[in-house]
Amino acid sequence: MSVNLRIEKPHQRLDVWQQAMLLVKETYLATTSFPAEEMFGLTSQMRRAAVSIPANIAEGAARTGDKEYLHFLSIARGSLSELDTHVQIAVMLGYLNKDHKIHYMVDTVGKLLSGLSKKLRVASSK
Repeated sequence: MSVNLRIEKPHQRLDVWQQAMLLVKETYLATTSFPAEEMFGLTSQMRRAAVSIPANIAEGAARTGDKEYLHFLSIARGSLSELDTHVQIAVMLGYLNKDHKIHYMVDTVGKLLSGLSKKLRVASSK
């Protein structure tokens, strides 16, 4: 899967950013079927958490040092955990199926975030 955007910025070349953008799209698609009364509740919270993930990856990539970059990747990981919790709530309430592909996408982005963070920690310890 890839995002149909022109790749001009360094963060746009990152697999983790691209997958996080697809997760945003899937989150918006999944929440369109939520009840109207959730528009300012769970729908809004899920969308904000999802958007925060690639935004923080991009902001970290624009920083000059690995320590700052790692800080923003940590924020992205927190937003990913928040989204994962919201997804579990949506499943519990019957808004999403427990086998919805968003679960796989959350796991994929999590693994990619962990890998990039580890790579930066190793590089900054040298």
